[in-house]
Amino acid sequence: MAKRKVMLTRKIQILVDEADPEKRRGHQEKLEQWQNLVFKASNIAISHQFMQEHLKDMLYLKDEAKVKLVDYKQDPEGILTTSRLNTTYQLLSKQFKGQMHSNIITNLNTSLFKAFCADRQAYWRGDQSLRNYRKNMPIPFSGNLLRWRDNTNERDFKFVLFKIPFRTFLGRDRGHKKKLIQQIKEGQIKIAQCAIRREKSGLFLFLCFEQPLDQVVLRQNVVAEASLSLEHPVVLQIGHHLYRIGNKEEFLYRRLAIQAARHRIASSCTYNNGGHGKKKKLKRLDTFQEKERNYVQSKLHLYSRQLIDFCITHQAGTLLLVNQTHKNSVAKEDAFLLRNWGYYGLTEMIRYKAELAGIHLIVE
Repeated sequence: MAKRKVMLTRKIQILVDEADPEKRRGHQEKLEQWQNLVFKASNIAISHQFMQEHLKDMLYLKDEAKVKLVDYKQDPEGILTTSRLNTTYQLLSKQFKGQMHSNIITNLNTSLFKAFCADRQAYWRGDQSLRNYRKNMPIPFSGNLLRWRDNTNERDFKFVLFKIPFRTFLGRDRGHKKKLIQQIKEGQIKIAQCAIRREKSGLFLFLCFEQPLDQVVLRQNVVAEASLSLEHPVVLQIGHHLYRIGNKEEFLYRRLAIQAARHRIASSCTYNNGGHGKKKKLKRLDTFQEKERNYVQSKLHLYSRQLIDFCITHQAGTLLLVNQTHKNSVAKEDAFLLRNWGYYGLTEMIRYKAELAGIHLIVE
């Protein structure tokens, strides 16, 4: 039996590997220009897809105008000269050809069409508004365009993309990214659509690859019941075994302490010396906001990982989140719970790790 595979993404910091300051600045400006064009192209393409989807449903049009949005070569009643996917590609190619690489346009159009199809029913019901893309949109491209170069430095890796030289900056490499890149170079792991994004902290490469899953022996008749709460983040019951993962003092009190420190800094920011701009004046405040976000993400990852590990240990093939739908509705009405204990984040992490392990998740 073939091994199951899952698509994973790793975020790797990269640098423009150019010694000449003028050339390096030129490459950086080109990446910034492409990212701005990707942002504009995304909003244009998603707007056209939405317009095409609802053109046939406009009741105030003549009956003659209500025709099918398909290629006229396949259906006589169709009004399109090509497929739905290709319509926005032609639009973007005509408007942005020569300004950014055609491979970027192709991958961007495919991603946008998939996202639109995923949200189509929500748009139709009115449950969701049309996506609005921001200026920090990543630049998508095909993974096979990465050209890895030989490097005498064993710490980092070098590659060329769109004739721009890059090198990785792995740092302490706690996520074993060096091993991953080595496997990709040797052809052991297949990469798919990747992306590059400029952020405040630097330039990052998003490597998307196929990861074969280890075969774990699970029994579907063994059901693990988990309950999420503020007193204990996760309470797990598997047969006669009861596990309490995390506690209130560890998670909530530490988070409230970080919030209190941030509140004290916010109060004292009024007396900071001016003359260096708002960003300089509120720098310390932004630091504590990032500390809280990183602390919460780290703890939620830890709790979800321990939960799935216990399920694998007991060969539980089914995981049931007890009474979770009701808890979500209560949390939406309670400002304190909504601010300090978002069930959604932990539930999604559990869902993601359960899928990797082959555990069937049921949200009650």
